[in-house]
Amino acid sequence: MTALAAPQVARPDTAPGPDPDAAPALRRGTANGTDAGGAWLLVLLDASALGVAGAVTGAPWWSVAGYTVAGLLVLAGTGRHRPRITLRLGDELPGLLGCALLPALLLEPATSGRALLVVPAVAVTLPAGRTVGYCLLRVTRRRGLLTEPALLVGAGGLGCEIAAILAAHPEFGLLPYGFVDSRPPERQDSVPDPSPPWLGDVPDLPRVLAAHRIRRVIVCFPELPDAALVDLLRDTPATVHLVPRLYELGQATPRDEAWGIPLQPLRRPGRLAPLVKRCLDVVLAGLLLVALAPLLGGLALLARRASGGSALFRQTRLTGRGRVAGIVKLRSLPPDQDGDTAADTRWAGHGCTRLGGLLRASHADELPQLVNVLRGEMSLVGPRPERPYFAAWFARRIPGYAGRHRMPAGMTGWAQVHGLCGDTSIRERARFDNRYIADWSLWLDAVILVRTAVVVCRRALAAAFGGRA
Repeated sequence: MTALAAPQVARPDTAPGPDPDAAPALRRGTANGTDAGGAWLLVLLDASALGVAGAVTGAPWWSVAGYTVAGLLVLAGTGRHRPRITLRLGDELPGLLGCALLPALLLEPATSGRALLVVPAVAVTLPAGRTVGYCLLRVTRRRGLLTEPALLVGAGGLGCEIAAILAAHPEFGLLPYGFVDSRPPERQDSVPDPSPPWLGDVPDLPRVLAAHRIRRVIVCFPELPDAALVDLLRDTPATVHLVPRLYELGQATPRDEAWGIPLQPLRRPGRLAPLVKRCLDVVLAGLLLVALAPLLGGLALLARRASGGSALFRQTRLTGRGRVAGIVKLRSLPPDQDGDTAADTRWAGHGCTRLGGLLRASHADELPQLVNVLRGEMSLVGPRPERPYFAAWFARRIPGYAGRHRMPAGMTGWAQVHGLCGDTSIRERARFDNRYIADWSLWLDAVILVRTAVVVCRRALAAAFGGRA
């Protein structure tokens, strides 16, 4: 590759728009084109493959249609319709077949034992459809019809090498649009033609993405501390790929790649994930309120008699980024000790009534928050809400604490089932909360709810029998 003139190094005050004289390939790149257009193609081909496989069993049309829809939902829910950068059927085939065969039980009632025929049928139709789809995607990508611009975060030797790879292999569907780093690229012999410009420092990433409407980011060792980079990437709406540290040693987790360089995609929840989580919250919270109504009524009467005030009290809590709500709890303290800046005395027990100590030890005082869940102010599972005074204080002093507010607060969470509540490390709680948000799934929520029920029952017995349970 011929050497190119160095890109302009003067840092722009504002992010420049796309160069109208840029190469035709750059101009044809469309934002999110690879994901959107390629995904619809794969959905159509997978639906055809599943429909043919279901029809082989001799099931009626409504059963085949149900199997096809269920199979598509499983494939979509596991991210199988997002086209990879490197289209290689061998890497994806085991997961594809597993997702397609999982809903096959829907065919059994209507096929009189012939549902097993779907196994060899899917093993033929699904790979055949994907092979056709990947060939079409490669052709359209090479013609610049399903490509999108990619911003390279890191202008060192690795960033320049990845830019050259993407320019030389249009079948990957990504075009090197520009660099973001503390300084422009230096290894000009590796930069493709046309030379991607330097668009600013790494802290300028949100501005650059918004100004150029870029939806794909590749992070390749920029000159910025990892903690600062994490905060930037958590909030970006773009699809992010990371080049793993020490990638030469291999990776244990699934990944994509570009000409031998692994690219680990950041996991993002699907667009329907918040809706599904909210629906489950409403259903489960409603059922729990009905089932626990007698217990809540009895505890409320006891709490009123023990405290000399109202049975319930509200406390303002931060329940999400920029969201506050009045969280309802059973009263465990006298009315004159309900302060928004008072330290939490859950485990010390200072000032609590005797009943209040039992309620706090068993977490039964949190049960009225089921009403907050029904009202949409909280979720069943999520980072615990904090008082705004302390949330602001922790955010200034604990790295990553503010990131836990990017998901609605919950009655229980990943930190709580690991014993991180009350007088425990706030730093460790923030670490577990951020880990939960990054790894969120419906299965993880189910695990947390089951573990919470076990912990609550054990603590309730221990509180009732003086710690002997």
